[in-house]
Parts: sequence; C-alpha cells; structure tokens
Amino acid sequence: MRLLTLSFILLIGSSFTQPSEHSHINFRSSFTSSFEEILWQQLQTGREYFILPDKEVLTVGAKGYFHLLENGQLEEGKPLAVIDFSLPSTEKRLWIIDMEEGKLIHHGYVAHGRNSGELKAERFSNQNSSYMSSLGFYRTAETYQGKHGYSLRLDGLEQGFNDRARERAIVIHGAAYASEDFIRQTGRLGRSLGCPALPPSESAFLINHLKEGALLFIYAEDEHYLSGSSLVNVDDVGI
Repeated sequence: MRLLTLSFILLIGSSFTQPSEHSHINFRSSFTSSFEEILWQQLQTGREYFILPDKEVLTVGAKGYFHLLENGQLEEGKPLAVIDFSLPSTEKRLWIIDMEEGKLIHHGYVAHGRNSGELKAERFSNQNSSYMSSLGFYRTAETYQGKHGYSLRLDGLEQGFNDRARERAIVIHGAAYASEDFIRQTGRLGRSLGCPALPPSESAFLINHLKEGALLFIYAEDEHYLSGSSLVNVDDVGI
C-alpha cells in the first residue's frame, strides 16, 4: 500500500474534467483505465496522508458501486465506504471515498463484532444474536438517537450474507472501545455486537457524510462470501 494525500483527486490528468452532474462518469472512466497507476503513486505534498486500501479490495468495492449505480439501486454522487476486516483492529481499516470527485476523504478505525474474533475478524454471520459482523454491500439509511447516541441504520443488500442487518440492529455508531486510546490500553479495539463501531470523536462527522444512501462495503478474506456474492463477482462494469 502507498500513501495518498487528502487533496489528491483520483483522476488521470489527461482525462481530468471539473466536477459536473456527470463527474461520476469521468471518474469511472479514469478509474477503469488507469486504476493502479493513479492510486499507487506516492505524493510528497500536503500535510495529512492516508494509506490506501488494498488494490483488490478497492476494485471489488468499486465494481459493486458501479453495478448498483447502473441498475438504479444507488443514487449518483453518493460516497463509498470500504472496511477491510482482513486487517487487525489496531490498524485503520475504514476508508471513505468521494465517488463524485474521486477524493479519499477519511481513513480511520472501526470495530468488529464480539464473536467474529479478538484482534482480527475471522468469523461472520447473518444470524440474529450471533454478535458477529456480516460481510458485503450495504446501503446506508436514516439516522436516529439510540443507546450509543447518534447512529446510522444499514440495509444489507446481499441475501444470505447481510440482509438481516436491520432486524439485527446492525448500525454505525460511536463507541469508546473503538478509539486509539482503547488500543493503547488493551492492545486492540474493543468489539461490538456486530456493528461497525467508530471512534466517538469522529462518528457524528462520518455518519453525516454517509447517511441516506451511501454504499458501505465490508470485506474479509472469507471464501464463502467471496465465491458466493453476486456483487463481488459482477463482470458487467468494465473494471
């Protein structure tokens, strides 16, 4: 993985156009034709840096995004959030990408479910009361105030993998156990009941970015999911 500045736009210079009502099309064209070259070069300007997600993980997330967009299941201009649960919880494994302008706008910590594992998430479930994380693509929905404060409901888009998210109350929320301070104290993040929990200092800001129709993709090196997901295996988007 390489470093990427906050201000870097993921568009090839030769095909760069100013954002417009069709800018997602321009971004997709560049994303498709020059993905590795543009994403994996290291920039030396700017003060704040992000580490990119694994190339294959981001490619799968983008394929699902464009497939859902083309099939009317996603609104144009909504961001894409990617969680890579193949990484330990001591690493920042959540990325949020502005898919309209091609900018990486966040890289941070996220907790996994209690019964999915300790340092790493290794087991996944779509079952009620499993207290495990669920893999796959989700569309974000409405916000609400709950026992964890300001929270964001999720609707799983993949039958058999995460489509029970709403009935399981799998939501995005803040939690003290999802903070860097908790890592320093215990050597890992704490764990949720299956929710992707965020540091409390960031949760409201990130929920406001993701609410009402953004796409969330939760990845892990899980053969059952990777071979069985129709969205992971789409081949009609040209990436």
